[in-house]
Amino acid sequence: MRWKGERQSTNVEDRRGMSTGKKVIGGGIGTLVIALIILLLGGDPQSFLQNLGGGTQTEDTRTTNIELTEHQKEMGEFVSVVLGYTEDVWGEIFRQSGLEYRQPKLVLFSSSVESACGYAAAATGPFYCPEDEKVYIDLDFLESLQSQLGAQGDFAAAYIIAHEVGHHVQNLLGTLAKADEAKRGLSEEEANRISVKVELQADFLAGIWAHYAQQMKNILEAGDIQEAMNAAEAVGDDRLQKRSQGYVVPDSFTHGTSKQRETWFMTGFNSGDISKGKI
Repeated sequence: MRWKGERQSTNVEDRRGMSTGKKVIGGGIGTLVIALIILLLGGDPQSFLQNLGGGTQTEDTRTTNIELTEHQKEMGEFVSVVLGYTEDVWGEIFRQSGLEYRQPKLVLFSSSVESACGYAAAATGPFYCPEDEKVYIDLDFLESLQSQLGAQGDFAAAYIIAHEVGHHVQNLLGTLAKADEAKRGLSEEEANRISVKVELQADFLAGIWAHYAQQMKNILEAGDIQEAMNAAEAVGDDRLQKRSQGYVVPDSFTHGTSKQRETWFMTGFNSGDISKGKI
């Protein structure tokens, strides 16, 4: 992917190496998700679970400042350029539609972070918080996840960023609010199906971004789209469940299968037609 020397977004908050040390201890779905990710990364989730103790919450206000390595600095520059690309593309798409694109912030953090949507550990993975309109990413965790699941390459990382920015686009267009409203009163299985649609549309929007970023900036190099496909395949619900537990439970899907994620990204990339992504 061509990115060096390009404009870096000013909407990046780099909090890496800085942490208030807040530590939430307790059981529940979040704990199970963290344990699952630790397992995927080759760690020992049992040790993590044993350390949960009695389900209390503690606050450690110590702040740490860690000097970033050259690689970490370069990764920060890369993310800033990719975010800048998303700003240019979505700003133009919204302008042509007579709308104003409100640019999101992107927060780089280490280990854990506090957002308007609550506290999150790195094991949560990249996420978008509509309450503060920010994308949150721990790049160290992201790189580990890529190496463990085979989603390697700079454009694989760009796809993941574009997917989260896709959620911001959904938020601006009211899609997220409508989806949340539609989930009310539904069973878990029915609500999950709506979540899958939202996530697949974000993959589609990532494809839309790649389509116009290539037209406007000529960013693609040989193999880039395959890197995005590898990333989409790696984070499919079916693949993750098969890898972690040996079997697949479709009713519990929240993001879509590998095939669905690949298909929706490519639909956006090949067509460049945002109307094809309705859910």
